[in-house]
Amino acid sequence: QMVLSEKVNQLMEWASKRSVIRMNGDKFRRLVKAPPRNYSVIVMFTALQPHRQCVVCKQADEEYQILANSWRYSSAFTNKIFFAMVDFDEGSDVFQMLNMNSAPTFINFPAKGKPKRGDTYELQVRGFAAEQLARWVADRTDVSIRVIRPPNYAGPLMLGLLLAVIGGLVYLRGSNLDFLYNKTGWAFAALCFVLAMTSGQMWNHIRGPPYAHKNPHTGQVNYIHGSSQAQFVAETHIVLLFNGGVTLGMVLLYEAATSDMDVGKRKIMCIAGIGLVGLFFSWLLSVFRSKYHGYPYRYV
Repeated sequence: QMVLSEKVNQLMEWASKRSVIRMNGDKFRRLVKAPPRNYSVIVMFTALQPHRQCVVCKQADEEYQILANSWRYSSAFTNKIFFAMVDFDEGSDVFQMLNMNSAPTFINFPAKGKPKRGDTYELQVRGFAAEQLARWVADRTDVSIRVIRPPNYAGPLMLGLLLAVIGGLVYLRGSNLDFLYNKTGWAFAALCFVLAMTSGQMWNHIRGPPYAHKNPHTGQVNYIHGSSQAQFVAETHIVLLFNGGVTLGMVLLYEAATSDMDVGKRKIMCIAGIGLVGLFFSWLLSVFRSKYHGYPYRYV
């Protein structure tokens, strides 16, 4: 019991100075692996050193810090759960001990027993947003954490800038507000919104997935997630581009059929439209096939 009391006091002292406790191999074995323990420890295994070039690790660390700070400075803070971090360059022996070859990885070490399958966070499926991590922590430890993010003034500033631009245009144009009835402008704005939503931007905002994934062994970068249940940020940009290409092709075909231009120009527009639709739809279907394995159909 004295050993347990000393361990808890040591962790509480470190947590009072830093919400995420940095651990090397010795601290990890003594405070996380070795019994006795009546507390849970959420550990992020990462590689934050610049020469590791792990962009996802830095992004995940920012969200992890937000989660840990939300717990540390909440009124419900207790010694029931602690947040820790093991960097590869500070605890490579821990990575070898756990047969771990990828980062970042989140594991819950429960108060009793060894980690089970559900104690390893499914990063590729759920993303690393602090809110998603908090739900997983609540599921594994019964500790509910209300995520409190630092104030972000970027949104209000952009909204204020947009309103200022619109107000400036109205002031400069005076009583001439015909530009507000421009169908082409509104159609373009609506099209941009639809393309952004259909490409998965809202999913990115909610889940907070990584931009891409770099294989630590081969160095190969994957921009398309291999599962139909998840996606990368880069993947949404690719899908947005492909959907935009198909849309442009359809617009050219419509213009070729309805415009008053000479026949030669209309033929060129028609060929270009068919080419764009065929090419970008084929690429879009290829992305779909790579995520839904066994899909039997292809376009070209």
